[in-house]
Amino acid sequence: MMDKGLLVVISGPSGAGKGTICKEVLSRTDIKGSISVTTRSPREGEVEGVHYYFRTLEEYQQMIAADEFLETASVYENHYGTPKKPVFEKLDKGHDVLFEVDVHGARSIKKKYPDAVLIFVMTKDFDTLEKRLVERHSETSDSMKLRLNAARHELSKYEMFDYIVFNEELEQAVAEVLDIITAEKCRIKHNVGTIKKLLDS
Repeated sequence: MMDKGLLVVISGPSGAGKGTICKEVLSRTDIKGSISVTTRSPREGEVEGVHYYFRTLEEYQQMIAADEFLETASVYENHYGTPKKPVFEKLDKGHDVLFEVDVHGARSIKKKYPDAVLIFVMTKDFDTLEKRLVERHSETSDSMKLRLNAARHELSKYEMFDYIVFNEELEQAVAEVLDIITAEKCRIKHNVGTIKKLLDS
Protein backbone atom coordinates (compact mmCIF):
# COMPACT_ATOMS: atom_id res chain seq x y z
CA MET A 1 0.00 0.00 0.00
CA MET A 2 1.43 3.37 -1.03
CA ASP A 3 2.14 6.01 1.59
CA LYS A 4 0.09 8.51 -0.41
CA GLY A 5 -1.97 8.50 -3.56
CA LEU A 6 -0.36 8.95 -6.97
CA LEU A 7 -0.82 12.16 -8.95
CA VAL A 8 -0.89 11.33 -12.68
CA VAL A 9 -0.81 13.99 -15.40
CA ILE A 10 -1.72 13.17 -19.01
CA SER A 11 -0.87 15.76 -21.64
CA GLY A 12 -0.48 15.93 -25.41
CA PRO A 13 -1.64 17.80 -28.50
CA SER A 14 -5.19 18.13 -29.78
CA GLY A 15 -6.13 15.03 -31.74
CA ALA A 16 -3.74 12.68 -29.94
CA GLY A 17 -6.59 11.14 -27.94
CA LYS A 18 -5.58 12.09 -24.41
CA GLY A 19 -9.16 12.95 -23.40
CA THR A 20 -10.49 9.57 -24.55
CA ILE A 21 -7.66 7.76 -22.76
CA CYS A 22 -8.39 9.66 -19.54
CA LYS A 23 -12.09 8.76 -19.71
CA GLU A 24 -11.22 5.08 -20.18
CA VAL A 25 -8.73 5.08 -17.30
CA LEU A 26 -11.24 6.75 -14.97
CA SER A 27 -14.01 4.33 -15.96
CA ARG A 28 -11.85 1.25 -15.34
CA THR A 29 -10.20 2.21 -12.06
CA ASP A 30 -10.92 3.93 -8.77
CA ILE A 31 -8.63 6.83 -9.72
CA LYS A 32 -10.21 10.22 -9.02
CA GLY A 33 -10.51 12.91 -11.66
CA SER A 34 -9.43 16.42 -10.74
CA ILE A 35 -12.14 19.08 -10.40
CA SER A 36 -11.39 22.57 -11.67
CA VAL A 37 -12.48 26.00 -10.52
CA THR A 38 -14.01 28.07 -13.32
CA THR A 39 -15.27 31.61 -13.71
CA ARG A 40 -17.86 30.66 -16.34
CA SER A 41 -21.52 30.17 -15.47
CA PRO A 42 -22.83 26.65 -14.80
CA ARG A 43 -24.35 24.87 -17.78
CA GLU A 44 -27.57 22.89 -17.50
CA GLY A 45 -27.00 19.80 -15.37
CA GLU A 46 -23.64 20.87 -13.97
CA VAL A 47 -23.29 20.48 -10.21
CA GLU A 48 -21.04 22.50 -7.89
CA GLY A 49 -18.20 20.36 -6.59
CA VAL A 50 -18.94 17.54 -9.03
CA HIS A 51 -18.28 19.04 -12.45
CA TYR A 52 -16.62 22.30 -11.40
CA TYR A 53 -16.24 24.72 -8.52
CA PHE A 54 -17.96 27.86 -9.81
CA ARG A 55 -16.44 31.14 -8.67
CA THR A 56 -16.64 34.79 -9.64
CA LEU A 57 -13.69 36.44 -11.37
CA GLU A 58 -12.91 38.33 -8.16
CA GLU A 59 -12.93 35.11 -6.12
CA TYR A 60 -10.72 33.44 -8.73
CA GLN A 61 -8.20 36.26 -8.65
CA GLN A 62 -8.12 36.07 -4.86
CA MET A 63 -7.32 32.35 -5.12
CA ILE A 64 -4.44 33.10 -7.51
CA ALA A 65 -3.09 35.74 -5.11
CA ALA A 66 -3.24 33.20 -2.27
CA ASP A 67 -1.37 30.59 -4.39
CA GLU A 68 -4.25 28.13 -4.11
CA PHE A 69 -3.88 26.59 -7.59
CA LEU A 70 -1.74 23.77 -8.94
CA GLU A 71 -2.27 25.14 -12.45
CA THR A 72 -4.40 27.74 -14.22
CA ALA A 73 -5.45 28.51 -17.79
CA SER A 74 -7.62 30.94 -19.72
CA VAL A 75 -9.98 29.67 -22.43
CA TYR A 76 -12.21 32.01 -24.45
CA GLU A 77 -12.22 34.71 -21.74
CA ASN A 78 -13.11 32.19 -19.02
CA HIS A 79 -10.59 31.07 -16.43
CA TYR A 80 -9.93 27.55 -15.18
CA GLY A 81 -7.68 26.34 -12.39
CA THR A 82 -7.10 23.26 -10.27
CA PRO A 83 -7.20 24.02 -6.53
CA LYS A 84 -4.44 22.38 -4.51
CA LYS A 85 -6.34 21.67 -1.30
CA PRO A 86 -8.90 19.05 -2.51
CA VAL A 87 -6.23 17.32 -4.61
CA PHE A 88 -3.76 17.10 -1.71
CA GLU A 89 -6.55 15.88 0.60
CA LYS A 90 -7.33 13.02 -1.81
CA LEU A 91 -3.65 12.12 -2.12
CA ASP A 92 -3.19 12.14 1.66
CA LYS A 93 -6.12 9.71 1.97
CA GLY A 94 -4.40 7.35 -0.46
CA HIS A 95 -6.53 8.16 -3.51
CA ASP A 96 -4.85 8.45 -6.91
CA VAL A 97 -5.74 11.59 -8.91
CA LEU A 98 -5.68 11.98 -12.70
CA PHE A 99 -5.19 15.25 -14.59
CA GLU A 100 -5.67 16.07 -18.26
CA VAL A 101 -3.87 19.34 -18.97
CA ASP A 102 -1.72 21.07 -21.57
CA VAL A 103 2.08 21.19 -21.38
CA HIS A 104 2.01 24.50 -19.50
CA GLY A 105 -0.31 23.00 -16.88
CA ALA A 106 1.83 19.87 -16.63
CA ARG A 107 4.93 21.97 -15.95
CA SER A 108 3.11 23.97 -13.28
CA ILE A 109 1.88 20.81 -11.52
CA LYS A 110 5.34 19.21 -11.59
CA LYS A 111 6.86 22.36 -10.10
CA LYS A 112 4.39 22.42 -7.23
CA TYR A 113 4.19 18.65 -6.76
CA PRO A 114 7.50 17.04 -7.86
CA ASP A 115 6.23 13.48 -7.30
CA ALA A 116 3.65 13.93 -10.09
CA VAL A 117 3.95 11.38 -12.90
CA LEU A 118 3.83 13.07 -16.32
CA ILE A 119 2.68 11.09 -19.37
CA PHE A 120 2.74 12.56 -22.88
CA VAL A 121 0.26 11.12 -25.40
CA MET A 122 1.13 11.40 -29.09
CA THR A 123 0.20 9.83 -32.41
CA LYS A 124 2.81 7.77 -34.29
CA ASP A 125 3.44 10.67 -36.68
CA PHE A 126 2.13 14.12 -37.58
CA ASP A 127 0.24 12.82 -40.63
CA THR A 128 -1.93 10.71 -38.31
CA LEU A 129 -2.46 13.69 -36.01
CA GLU A 130 -3.54 15.85 -38.95
CA LYS A 131 -5.90 13.13 -40.20
CA ARG A 132 -7.60 12.92 -36.79
CA LEU A 133 -8.02 16.69 -36.67
CA VAL A 134 -9.54 16.66 -40.18
CA GLU A 135 -11.98 13.94 -39.12
CA ARG A 136 -13.31 16.23 -36.40
CA HIS A 137 -14.72 18.56 -39.09
CA SER A 138 -14.16 21.44 -36.68
CA GLU A 139 -10.91 22.91 -37.95
CA THR A 140 -10.31 25.54 -40.61
CA SER A 141 -7.10 25.44 -42.65
CA ASP A 142 -5.58 28.18 -40.48
CA SER A 143 -6.60 26.58 -37.18
CA MET A 144 -5.22 23.25 -38.42
CA LYS A 145 -1.81 24.83 -39.02
CA LEU A 146 -1.91 26.43 -35.58
CA ARG A 147 -2.74 23.13 -33.89
CA LEU A 148 -0.02 21.22 -35.75
CA ASN A 149 2.56 23.90 -34.92
CA ALA A 150 1.40 23.78 -31.30
CA ALA A 151 1.78 19.98 -31.36
CA ARG A 152 5.40 20.26 -32.52
CA HIS A 153 6.09 22.81 -29.79
CA GLU A 154 4.52 20.57 -27.14
CA LEU A 155 6.46 17.52 -28.32
CA SER A 156 9.69 19.55 -28.17
CA LYS A 157 9.17 19.74 -24.40
CA TYR A 158 9.43 15.95 -24.12
CA GLU A 159 12.26 16.05 -21.57
CA MET A 160 9.93 17.33 -18.84
CA PHE A 161 7.79 14.17 -19.11
CA ASP A 162 8.43 10.79 -17.50
CA TYR A 163 6.73 8.64 -20.16
CA ILE A 164 5.36 8.82 -23.69
CA VAL A 165 2.48 6.72 -25.02
CA PHE A 166 1.98 6.51 -28.77
CA ASN A 167 -1.77 6.23 -29.29
CA GLU A 168 -2.05 4.13 -32.44
CA GLU A 169 -4.78 1.89 -31.04
CA LEU A 170 -6.89 3.04 -28.10
CA GLU A 171 -7.01 -0.22 -26.14
CA GLN A 172 -3.24 -0.63 -26.28
CA ALA A 173 -2.68 3.01 -25.27
CA VAL A 174 -5.03 2.68 -22.28
CA ALA A 175 -3.28 -0.54 -21.24
CA GLU A 176 0.11 1.21 -21.39
CA VAL A 177 -1.11 4.08 -19.21
CA LEU A 178 -2.54 1.60 -16.68
CA ASP A 179 0.78 -0.32 -16.69
CA ILE A 180 2.67 2.93 -16.02
CA ILE A 181 0.41 3.71 -13.07
CA THR A 182 0.85 0.19 -11.66
CA ALA A 183 4.64 0.37 -12.01
CA GLU A 184 4.80 3.81 -10.38
CA LYS A 185 2.74 2.62 -7.41
CA CYS A 186 5.34 -0.10 -6.81
CA ARG A 187 8.34 2.26 -6.72
CA ILE A 188 10.27 2.24 -3.46
CA LYS A 189 10.07 6.02 -3.00
CA HIS A 190 6.27 5.84 -2.81
CA ASN A 191 6.30 3.06 -0.22
CA VAL A 192 9.03 4.03 2.26
CA GLY A 193 6.56 4.66 5.10
CA THR A 194 4.88 1.29 4.63
CA ILE A 195 8.25 -0.50 4.45
CA LYS A 196 9.41 1.15 7.70
CA LYS A 197 6.21 0.07 9.43
CA LEU A 198 6.85 -3.50 8.31
CA LEU A 199 10.39 -3.36 9.65
CA ASP A 200 9.17 -1.98 12.99
CA SER A 201 6.41 -4.58 13.38
